[in-house]
Amino acid sequence: MAEVVVQVGGWEHECCGEAVEVNQIVDFGCLVRRRASGEEQYVETHHDDEPDVRIRGRVVDISVVDIHGARRSIARVPSGSALRGFDSQDDGHLEEQHTGQLVDAKPDVFDVRVLANEIA
Repeated sequence: MAEVVVQVGGWEHECCGEAVEVNQIVDFGCLVRRRASGEEQYVETHHDDEPDVRIRGRVVDISVVDIHGARRSIARVPSGSALRGFDSQDDGHLEEQHTGQLVDAKPDVFDVRVLANEIA
């Protein structure tokens, strides 16, 4: 098993992305991108691009950058429709993972850390 970070967010998530929670079993289709450092970066995709890899495993942490630039651990990524305010069942708020406190963040991109049992 390997821990990997998958970026979830942007227009694809806002369009029709599902909620993601800590401890959830996930199966992400991802594009593989190279950062300037040469490090691989996994970005979830479910629209136009065919995934380069599938990452399957359990979500162990989710983080977002708050309005002050600090990385904050959150309990879940709301669905795209909740983030846009179109879900009557979900207020779309971001909450700290261990305290439940509201997080004032720019919810565009979330880093979802996955303990992957399969990367194919």
